[in-house]
Amino acid sequence: MIKTALLALMLQTAPAPNATPIAPAPAPHVQVTTGLGSFTLRLEPEKAPLTTANFLRYVDQKRFANTSFYRAMMVGDAGQFGLIQGGIRGASKLALPPVKHEPTSQTGLSNTNMAISMARGAPGSANGDFFIILGDLSALDANATDPGFAAFGQVVAGQDVVKAIQSAPVSATAGEGAMKGQMIEKPVPILSMKRTVPPPVRVEEKAPPAAGEEPPAAGVEDPRPQNQPALSD
Repeated sequence: MIKTALLALMLQTAPAPNATPIAPAPAPHVQVTTGLGSFTLRLEPEKAPLTTANFLRYVDQKRFANTSFYRAMMVGDAGQFGLIQGGIRGASKLALPPVKHEPTSQTGLSNTNMAISMARGAPGSANGDFFIILGDLSALDANATDPGFAAFGQVVAGQDVVKAIQSAPVSATAGEGAMKGQMIEKPVPILSMKRTVPPPVRVEEKAPPAAGEEPPAAGVEDPRPQNQPALSD
């Protein structure tokens, strides 16, 4: 009686041999359309959940529409390092409550080439302004004495547009403090931001050979369905 019940339970929970599980959902992507073209961001909700959620609230509520990239910084003899900064530029009518700071020492992310991070004053004050890194500026990462800046994604397409924004003419006099000489003379408009999440891909599992069936010989095409690679995020 007990053996029969156990056998029935095993039959109920055993997976179907030809099941087609859904690959893990890809990370959210955001298309940023500017006056100089479009680029795409891939965000990191697994590593920086609070910062990513904050940014997506601005995207979903269209708070970035008709804002701009207003700062372009170049460092090095050939401008091989730097950043571009954009967003709501502190506009109170567009601002949402500030987000808790997620340091790179916690997330494992870094302020390296094409990373996106939150602009802020004090840690925990970031809301709707952000910057994108060009080159390696990992000096902006958190360390034992500095909380650093919270990276939460990366530009994965349209990097040439980011470089074009960085090359926009800047004013020699506009800006205050460290930002003086880095303010773009004619800010580059952000026309829209919208999610562009790639759909999940079903991964086919190859059925095992039937009883008595020989696997295909080398050089002979296997007619059975092959595993499909999951869509890269």
